[in-house]
Amino acid sequence: MRRLIGAVALSLAAAYAHAAAGTIEILADVASPQLKNSRALRIYYPPGYKDHPTRRYPVIYMHDGQNLFDPKTAAFGVAWDIGATIDRLIAAGRMEEVIVVGIDNTADRIAEYTPCCDPEHGGGKLAQYEAFIVDTIKPLIDRKLRTRPQREYTAIMGSSLGGVASVAIAQHRPDLFSMAAGVSSSFWWNERAMIKQLPARLPVRFYIDAGTIDDGLADTEAMRDAMLAKGYVDGIDLLFYAAPGGRHNEASWAARVDKALTWFFPRKAADTDRAH
Repeated sequence: MRRLIGAVALSLAAAYAHAAAGTIEILADVASPQLKNSRALRIYYPPGYKDHPTRRYPVIYMHDGQNLFDPKTAAFGVAWDIGATIDRLIAAGRMEEVIVVGIDNTADRIAEYTPCCDPEHGGGKLAQYEAFIVDTIKPLIDRKLRTRPQREYTAIMGSSLGGVASVAIAQHRPDLFSMAAGVSSSFWWNERAMIKQLPARLPVRFYIDAGTIDDGLADTEAMRDAMLAKGYVDGIDLLFYAAPGGRHNEASWAARVDKALTWFFPRKAADTDRAH
């Protein structure tokens, strides 16, 4: 029996290793009239995108696009490698196919990802960054790609300050985003203002997590508790995870991003939705 289980595990591992791979496209110099700057978008297309020209796909909007796919462009030489993770989850039958839109950060990252204003770090351009996503990027993506543009199929995700941005944007625009993931979110920002000023329960599913080693776990636990007090239900519209041994870095985020991905987009029956 042990030999049989081992053989099956090796067979599955080999299958996943040779799973169909998605593709990456880079749109350079996408201008932001809201922020008076420009940046690249890094787009992941799932394996079936080219083979099924009438299918439409959910979309995950992510921040820090440089850190998502390629270690050569990642800030610290390690990428989330989220495209390969999604490829494996699709091949394993654990996740439906999705498009990922990685939005590059800029030298003004801290300000763009945060509401006003932390006593030490300032910030405060999140409203303009949100408008850039809502009024420029999402319409562009929905025109250019075969998306499912409705809120039911649209998520936003980020880490650290990008987690703050993701949660805050979904809180402000639940009409556009039905899912938001804050990975190792910096909920300490501005003396925990996001926790203290948490809005009423919204029709959004939130995933929040933190590692157990120097990763602001106490702040994320406080956010979880505040959300539960507002009426969010564990496992229904709030999923919290404390990652054993997790740290505040891309390697740790890559190791556990599958939890958010498979919760938001579990594999369903064959999708017959067509582009019109």
